[in-house]
Amino acid sequence: MNNLFKTVLVAAALFTSSTVFAGEEPAVAYKMLNPPQPTSTKKIEVLEFFFYGCSHCYRLHTPLSTWEKTMPKDVELIFVPTIFRDNMEPMARTLYALEGIGQLKKAHDALYRAWNVDNVQLFDESSISDFVAQQGVDRAKFSAAYNSFSMQSKVTRAKQMVRSYGITGTPTLVVDGKYTISALQPDDTIRVLKDVIAKVRKERAGRK
Repeated sequence: MNNLFKTVLVAAALFTSSTVFAGEEPAVAYKMLNPPQPTSTKKIEVLEFFFYGCSHCYRLHTPLSTWEKTMPKDVELIFVPTIFRDNMEPMARTLYALEGIGQLKKAHDALYRAWNVDNVQLFDESSISDFVAQQGVDRAKFSAAYNSFSMQSKVTRAKQMVRSYGITGTPTLVVDGKYTISALQPDDTIRVLKDVIAKVRKERAGRK
């Protein structure tokens, strides 16, 4: 066996062994949040940092909504409106106002569609109030919630969370205050979310 042939065989063997190793090594599809953040519920908290005008959030919205309908009883999904710029604040107020009057489910899907399909301009209270009223939301109640005394504290809290959780893009999911999931295709996001929830559940069981 000449030296050249030996070299080819060794190279092939190394390539094969490294390929198998890479295939066996599981891809890490989530990241650890450092430092971890406190959660607001005794259940396994899932935060979705999102913006209605984000096309990636829109693509995740339907799979996430489908998952939400059958999510385990020990899990709670919480929406966090992401505010990177001042012109994103009106939609954060919209989310909190709709939650406050118990009308989020009535308008949530429509708001996503307005931004990502119908190109409706929703940048101020007037245009937003008109739109949610078209979805059957009481305009007066919405306006009162949108301008309520507690609203500014909610908006300030959302901005603080973006900083403390190190959110740089949307959508980003945070599970149990310490695992972040982002930059995946929608179906992969849901798959990894389920895996991480199972991981958290085992961790909690191990601490009992």
